[in-house]
Amino acid sequence: MIPEETLNDIKARHAEVERLMATPEVATDPTQLADLGREHSELTDLKAKIETVEALRQEAEDLREMAEIEEGEMADLVAADLERVEAKLPKAEEALRLALIPKDPADAKDAILEIRAGTGGDEASLFTGDLLRLYTRFAEQRGWKIEMMDATEGAQGGFKEITLSVKGPEVFGTMKYESGVHRVQRVPATESQGRIHTSAATVAVLPEAEEVDIDIHPNDLEIDVYRSSGPGGQSVNTTDSAVRITHKPTGLVVTCQDEKSQHKNKDKALRVLRSRLYQAELDKINAERSEQRRALVGSGDRSEKIRTYNYPQSRVTDHRLTGDDKNHALQDVLNGDLDAIITALRMAENAERLSG
Repeated sequence: MIPEETLNDIKARHAEVERLMATPEVATDPTQLADLGREHSELTDLKAKIETVEALRQEAEDLREMAEIEEGEMADLVAADLERVEAKLPKAEEALRLALIPKDPADAKDAILEIRAGTGGDEASLFTGDLLRLYTRFAEQRGWKIEMMDATEGAQGGFKEITLSVKGPEVFGTMKYESGVHRVQRVPATESQGRIHTSAATVAVLPEAEEVDIDIHPNDLEIDVYRSSGPGGQSVNTTDSAVRITHKPTGLVVTCQDEKSQHKNKDKALRVLRSRLYQAELDKINAERSEQRRALVGSGDRSEKIRTYNYPQSRVTDHRLTGDDKNHALQDVLNGDLDAIITALRMAENAERLSG
């Protein structure tokens, strides 16, 4: 049972945040107001769950007292009501316990989404294009904004690699479960004998870091400019607008050639670099998590095979899940319906965190 002291502390903090938001000092400070506004939203949700638990506990207590004095038909009615309340209470307490799990501060951030063709040649590039459409549809359904950062097209279509910026509420917290190796099993369009091939693409979801998160010293950067190129290496721009940035301390290299403006390409490349460095810092922290949790929800390492898209059987299998949560209809997933998979992964993660 959640201690009464904890519940009282949450209600007191909710009242304090409401008081602070009404003060002139906070009302005229956009940064403080935004921070307190986010905290107020979370506390309001917690307070509602607490009030639900407390109301059910009080109702159960009142019904038990009535059960001691009532007789006959009225006693039966009271017993039925008590059974109903006692069935609701554990679910309400579980919802409150889950809500009390500290959130990862990165979950609220926007995300940088990188998709790269893996094994499978041209078919892997085509599959990368399929994943791009999947995530684009998923983002559209949620009202998120997608911005192309960089792309290298495949010789037969699709993409060898593509980098996107995804902006909206809780983007990283939702998309982080997509990091890993995605495998496809199907008959490629180039296959004349109808044989099923297996190809793969890697997906990396990075929290988009702000300048206050990661401080990059200009002396640590080596910046090269060159002409943009398309499929086959042909030049698609007559000016040196493409940008390659090397972060000398880590050896990380980021390129961007999507924009015609060198300045815009440099800005996008820095955003990607900052996010990769931020993710590297998070990975150091995540490495301390238990082996059991990593086995359950995945560490995000690109060597992990997290999901298989099986076209002959019209099925998508997420290898981190079990039972009914494991398999999903292929066409639904390709149309951007990832909600069931992500919800199951989030629930599994929360259950592990509660037990740990």
